[in-house]
Amino acid sequence: MNAIGTIDRPVTHDPQKLAPMTSSMSEPSGSATPAVTIIGANASRQNRTREMQLIPEAMARAHMDERLREADAERQAVRLIAARRMQRRAERASLRARRALAMAVMH
Repeated sequence: MNAIGTIDRPVTHDPQKLAPMTSSMSEPSGSATPAVTIIGANASRQNRTREMQLIPEAMARAHMDERLREADAERQAVRLIAARRMQRRAERASLRARRALAMAVMH
């Protein structure tokens, strides 16, 4: 019996007994797309180099953002220290005023 198998159901699963694949005449030789496209590889390589060229700029931007955050935190700390200093000064002035008032009432 000479049974012809299909791709889904081959006659045998032994690769040595399978018939060799032949290309059709309607398809020109070498028309198959290569497994690795060189254009894509070049594009990704170029993209990588572009990204690598932009790394120092991105690092400088991140560094500058960090410095701005530090400066903001420093300004906030200075304002907090000044506010506490003024609060203590106001409390001392309030105590002096209370003492002065108590002295005036006592005499």
